[in-house]
Amino acid sequence: MHTITIRLNSIDKVKEFVRVITNFDNDFDVRSGRYTVDGKSILGIFSLDLARPLELDIYGDNIDAVVEALQSFTV
Repeated sequence: MHTITIRLNSIDKVKEFVRVITNFDNDFDVRSGRYTVDGKSILGIFSLDLARPLELDIYGDNIDAVVEALQSFTV
């Protein structure tokens, strides 16, 4: 598992984020405080407090490629 901090502070950023990570077979958890949702779930992400940075847990292989693809979202 690898954890990075991301910011998804607009509807367009959430849609683009989900579009990018669905290209990977990895599992993703997005955390805000004590709440955790599936990173590939747009509705789940919108249920979080998007005004604050979020923690993204990346599981599986090819983590370096995932982190590189998500550079525009990292804090």
